[in-house]
Amino acid sequence: MKTDLFDYDLPATFIAQQPAEPRDSSRLLVLHRATGQLEHRTFREIGAYFHAGDLLVANNSRVIPARLHGHKQGPSGRGGAVEVFLLRQLDVLGQAWECLVRGRKLVAGVEIVLEKVDSDQTATHTITATIQAVHATGSRTVHFSAPLRPYLDELGELPLPPYITGYVGDRERYQTVYSQPEGSVAAPTAGLHFTPDLLVALRQQGVLFDTVTLHVGLDTFKPVASEEIEGHIIHSEWAETSSATAKRINETTLAGGKVFAVGTTSARTLEWAATGAQHLDPYATDACPWQRVAAFNGNVNLFIRPGYRFRAIDGLLTNFHLPRSSLLMLVSAFISQAHPDDPDAGRRILLETYAIAKHQGYRFFSFGDAMLIL
Repeated sequence: MKTDLFDYDLPATFIAQQPAEPRDSSRLLVLHRATGQLEHRTFREIGAYFHAGDLLVANNSRVIPARLHGHKQGPSGRGGAVEVFLLRQLDVLGQAWECLVRGRKLVAGVEIVLEKVDSDQTATHTITATIQAVHATGSRTVHFSAPLRPYLDELGELPLPPYITGYVGDRERYQTVYSQPEGSVAAPTAGLHFTPDLLVALRQQGVLFDTVTLHVGLDTFKPVASEEIEGHIIHSEWAETSSATAKRINETTLAGGKVFAVGTTSARTLEWAATGAQHLDPYATDACPWQRVAAFNGNVNLFIRPGYRFRAIDGLLTNFHLPRSSLLMLVSAFISQAHPDDPDAGRRILLETYAIAKHQGYRFFSFGDAMLIL
C-alpha cells in the first residue's frame, strides 16, 4: 500500500497543548469497527463498554528525564551549548547510551560536560559525556563518566513531543498514574486518561487490570518515510510480558472475557507475545486456541499494518495519531480485521472517523482525546 494513503490534513489548532483536567474528563470517541457506528462520550464513562471478566492491559513504562543540557569541553575551557537526548541504554551499568545530540561539530571524541547548577551558580553534580560513534541515522553512541540513572532527576528534563509547545504545567501529568519501571522517552499516551478513582470503579465493576512493559522510543511517532508501507523498517523497543500477565490473558479468553489493549504500545507488546514469543509468522493465520500469548522479554520490532491478523486483543483504546505514522497503520489493521472481504476498510473507516472527530472538535495527539475501538 502507498504510504500517502495514510495521510490526512490536520491544522495545528487541533493539536492539544494542554491535557484535560481531571484526566478522565477528556472526550471519548467510540467506534464499533464492524458497523462504523460512532458514539461520543466522556472518558470516565468508558466502563459502559466493559463487562465483568474483561481485561484491560496497559503499558506501565515510565518516561525518563531524557533531555540533558551541557556544554562542550574545549582545550581553553567552556565550549558551545549542547543538548543530549537519551534514546536507549546500551549497557547494564547505564554508562553507554544511544543519543540524539544537538550542537556544533559533535564528532567522535568530543567531550560534553553535563552539570546541575544551583541558584548560587555552584555546580552540584558534574558528569562528562564522550561521543564514541556517529551513526548513519544521525544518532550517536555516548559514554558517560558514571552510571547516568542516579543523576537523571537532577540533570535531566522530562521531554514533551515537539508538537506540544505551550505546556507549562506539572510534568508528572505526562506520566500515567500506574507508571513504574523507567525507560521510555515518550509516554504511552492512551493511559494518560485514567485516574485512580476510575481504575477503582472499573475493578468494582469486575473489570480486570494488568500491565506489560514497553519502553517507548521516539521512532514510535515518526512518519513512515518509504513510498510504500511495506518498505518501512520498524524500530526495535525493549518489552516484557510476564508469566503472570500471560496467564491472566489466557485465562480471560478461556472464561469468555475480552482483552483490551490500552494503547498501541500495549497492543504491539501483546501481539508479539502471541507471535514472536511463540515463533509464529505474524502474518499467517495460525493460532493456538488455548494459549493466546506467551511470556517473554526482549526486543520487539513487529510492524502491524493492514493484512495483519490480531491474535491477542479484542478491543483497542488509543489516542488520535499523526499522519503517515505506523500507529495509524496499526489502528487501520485492527479495524480491517472486522472486514475480511475489504482489506482497505480499516484505513477508509479510520480516516472518515478522524474527519468526523475534527468536525466535532476532538483534540489530537499526546494530550488529546481518546478513541475506543470495539
